[in-house]
Amino acid sequence: MYAERASRLTGAVVWTKSPTGASVRPVLPDGCMDLLWSEGRLLVAGPDTRPYAPEGPARSWAGVRFFPGTAPALLGVPAQELRDTRVELADLWPAARVRRLCDRVAAAPDPAGALENIALDRAAEAEAPDPLLRRLVECLGEGRPVSATAAGLGIGERRLHRRCLTAFGYGPKTLARILRLRRALALARAGTPYAETAIRAGYADQPHLAREVRRLAGMPLGELLAGDG
Repeated sequence: MYAERASRLTGAVVWTKSPTGASVRPVLPDGCMDLLWSEGRLLVAGPDTRPYAPEGPARSWAGVRFFPGTAPALLGVPAQELRDTRVELADLWPAARVRRLCDRVAAAPDPAGALENIALDRAAEAEAPDPLLRRLVECLGEGRPVSATAAGLGIGERRLHRRCLTAFGYGPKTLARILRLRRALALARAGTPYAETAIRAGYADQPHLAREVRRLAGMPLGELLAGDG
């Protein structure tokens, strides 16, 4: 069973997931990075460009999913170094510090809440999120072209690409594709016909939507939606 709530950290989401006996579903690219807790370990999920299939038996998880582009400043690591990976937090932070944090989460009655507090503590130490990156996510999430978004933000496309690699792990065009997929899935899950979903989400047509879903989700749209239940 999966449950989530808004975090006290702006834009973040706190979530938990426990085994249900159903088949494990792949994790889809969403532009985000997560701080994770499972079986006594703190991990970081880097930005995905393809579906991630968890290995091994199903297990319980708690996590904080950061707003796109904000995690690297909190973790102190450029996003491109973590692209398509899951790594131990101890690989990024001093091992002694991570051991203390693990003890803190393990002793907490609510591991997800303890993770949230760790994220809040780190955010208080770090610089404030770059407002340009949030505006970028908003513009691309609305379906605006990368070139027009860059011009509207007053930044050249090459410079924007470099900043995106650090913040998101990939360039703005890949981010735009991932955010477009999120728009399409929201529409399709709400019952919008596939052809209408394609046009409203910003695809050329329904076959274009189908190709992109296969590339980013690893399965046809119908199969993906059937698994939501």
